[in-house]
Amino acid sequence: MSRRPPGLRGGGTVGDRESRARGFVRGHPGWAASVVSVAVAFVVFVLVWFQPQKALLTQRVSEGVPTVSPAGGARPSSSPATPAPPTATTSLAAGSFRSLEHDTLGRAVVLRLGDGSLFLRFEDFTTLNGPALHVYLSPVASTGDLHAYGAPGYLDLGPLKGNVGDQNYALPKGFDLSKFRSAVVWCQRFAVGFGVAPLNPV
Repeated sequence: MSRRPPGLRGGGTVGDRESRARGFVRGHPGWAASVVSVAVAFVVFVLVWFQPQKALLTQRVSEGVPTVSPAGGARPSSSPATPAPPTATTSLAAGSFRSLEHDTLGRAVVLRLGDGSLFLRFEDFTTLNGPALHVYLSPVASTGDLHAYGAPGYLDLGPLKGNVGDQNYALPKGFDLSKFRSAVVWCQRFAVGFGVAPLNPV
């Protein structure tokens, strides 16, 4: 049988029980304060660790396709300068996102700019906001489960810029695309993937 705290035993009407409860709280202020402190600490823990409030927030990003400004030189001619053609940008790999822990849509593409620099780009992207979301490139295929992409060998490109919209992530010098098979939105707090896209050669 469950035990009631001292002072709350006995039957009676609802009003009687409420009266006894109020009397108990007045007579045991330390016990009541401890209960309140535990409840407040629990709420703070949930808000700080799980951050459920983030699920209600949308962080939008709208970055254009990365480009390289063509090198310009001085033109002695008095005639108007002819604009140089834009530097070519090439798609090396791409794939559409598949949902893991949360609904995730959009497309991931690896771009090579005319100067040789590489970027991972998300287009028409959307997922649920959450705590400690990072962008990973993983050697694991996009068919893995939601826990598969924290295995050794991933490349962390930094925090997710936004849970909605187009965004770019610079890839480091010496990056070897052949070592990676997928792009992942990874929650470091709970070690789960929110969404994954294959990096299929274009």
